[in-house]
Amino acid sequence: MNTLISSPSINRYLCGVPYSFLSPLPRFHSNFFSHPPLRATSDELDSQTVTEELPTSTFSAPIDKDLKKVAQKTAATFAPRASTATKNPAVPGTVLYTVFEVQGYVSMLLGGALSFNLIFPSDQPDIWRLMGMWSIWMFTIPSLRARDCSKNEKEALNYLFLLIPLINVVIPFFWKSFAVVWSADVVAFLGMYAWKFRWLQRTD
Repeated sequence: MNTLISSPSINRYLCGVPYSFLSPLPRFHSNFFSHPPLRATSDELDSQTVTEELPTSTFSAPIDKDLKKVAQKTAATFAPRASTATKNPAVPGTVLYTVFEVQGYVSMLLGGALSFNLIFPSDQPDIWRLMGMWSIWMFTIPSLRARDCSKNEKEALNYLFLLIPLINVVIPFFWKSFAVVWSADVVAFLGMYAWKFRWLQRTD
């Protein structure tokens, strides 16, 4: 008996076996391994990085611009504007500028005295303490804004004109105190000026 099988018989045997059995890999394996793996070039990586970083820079500027516009429009609607259509006469160095400035800070101090119940003391909440709590929003900001002030100060006053009503409405839900509300207004006032004038930044 022949122990070896001749090559023609092997070929005839293999011809009867399905191709899928002989090749465990998929039919497209030759095409798959024939192409080298795709690699992103440095230019593509740089463009991808720029694309990923683009939204933060492009969307922050319009939001800040729109916020400034809304604050300016709202404050200009309710707070006093220039008394003439051409130029604000309350320029630095004039008597009118000094009057508005003194009026603004004096009203802030009087509002604090009313809020702390030092003037017209009362055991119950009354109109005087309520006016003291709102004095910064009703008198200080409009008086300071009526001057011909710088751009940064004008923006600070516009933001405060929108921020202080929120403070005065929200705080009484947690702490019913005229003095606390007035103190929070003062802190917001100083914080806004410090932010706009960069008081806390080092000047080397």
